[in-house]
Amino acid sequence: MREILEDANAHRDDGYGRAQHHTKVQLPKRFYKETGIKAVEGGFAVTLDGRATKTPGQLPVVVPVERLAQEMAAEWAAQEDLIDPETMPLVRLLNSALEGGEKAAPALREEIIKYAGGDLMLYRAGNPRELVAEQEAEWDKALVVLARHFEVSFQPTVGIVHQDQPEETRGRLSEAVSDANLIALTAMVSVVGLTGSGLLAIGLRHKLFDADEAWKAAHVDEDHNVRLWGEDTEAVGRRAKRRIEYDAALKVLSLVDAHSPDLAQ
Repeated sequence: MREILEDANAHRDDGYGRAQHHTKVQLPKRFYKETGIKAVEGGFAVTLDGRATKTPGQLPVVVPVERLAQEMAAEWAAQEDLIDPETMPLVRLLNSALEGGEKAAPALREEIIKYAGGDLMLYRAGNPRELVAEQEAEWDKALVVLARHFEVSFQPTVGIVHQDQPEETRGRLSEAVSDANLIALTAMVSVVGLTGSGLLAIGLRHKLFDADEAWKAAHVDEDHNVRLWGEDTEAVGRRAKRRIEYDAALKVLSLVDAHSPDLAQ
């Protein structure tokens, strides 16, 4: 199992958005007939022909939510003649969480708060006028929702010079992720990486935005440039791939947090 996934992961980006300087390496063949799930100690495991899956590092893949195991099994089942990890975002995300282990949780929390403190939505353009207006329309709306929910204030700035946020704000944001478990944190860090925003990731976890609202807010600058210069085929493809990863992370976050206490504060 490890060799199969490592080989597939090593070549999953071949042929995408870049010139080819070598022959694309063949993905591994599907080696199993049936997929399923089973209850195990600590949760649920995905099975391939009755054998529980493992991460590339040979750790048992056990998730706390049955529905999540079912969704992962569906990704394995959807593989055809070849196994392509690019089409298995849930499996890859959970493998990452499990291989990081609980020791990684504090660093994941810190990463989310670090991004939130220097967030995409807090650093504004000074021009052109159209972009300034677009940022204000999307980002001010999101910041107001966050400020009201967490009873905090934000201090946006124009340009790239660092602007400290109020200490109380940073504290409240830290509290907002203090109860998130390893899998939820891994999903949130994935959202942060895909959107450039810790605040959007926190807001999504607390159901302050829906997926499309947050995605739109994260792409204000990119969408502005598209309107000016038109679409680039490779950029469109990259964005579509990121959206798949984003939706997978939100699915993981929703399923894991659905088994946690009410997040409303």
